Amino acid sequence: MERSAKRLGRALVVIVDDRAAHGEHEDSMGPLVTELLEEAGFVVDGSVVVAGESVDIRNALNTAVIGGVDLVVTVGGTGVSPRDVTPDATGGVLDRPVPGMAEAIRASGLAAGAVDAGLSRGLVGISGSTLVVNLAPSRAAVRDGMATLTPLVGHVIGELSGLD
Repeated sequence: MERSAKRLGRALVVIVDDRAAHGEHEDSMGPLVTELLEEAGFVVDGSVVVAGESVDIRNALNTAVIGGVDLVVTVGGTGVSPRDVTPDATGGVLDRPVPGMAEAIRASGLAAGAVDAGLSRGLVGISGSTLVVNLAPSRAAVRDGMATLTPLVGHVIGELSGLD
């Protein structure tokens, strides 16, 4: 099967960015993640921008899970500042963590020089039958995180759908 014809499933991108959510600047990460997901073989349902508030993040994640997407990638709010609450909000939505994937993303990001990826508190886990991944918000962290995630995600989605 041709790579362009192979489809891994449906995905949604959630950008956690106070300034973009309030219209103070344009989101630049959503288009990047969408492009990388499409290159990997996903049909991307869209990109949603939310403020860095736990309730907004949880609502976006729950909506994606209820909507039946196979993968949700969040970008932003993964650091150590008091406003970085994405992992905390994500933890409240997950049924089961997948810590090995989160550690792989952190390790490869740090090795590639994406300091924010190495310092990220981002989680990876399962909610219902949806894989949820938190990425740090730099372009380097997103590119490296997606490169690390892509070979693993097909297997996880296959297991969740009962195909593996």
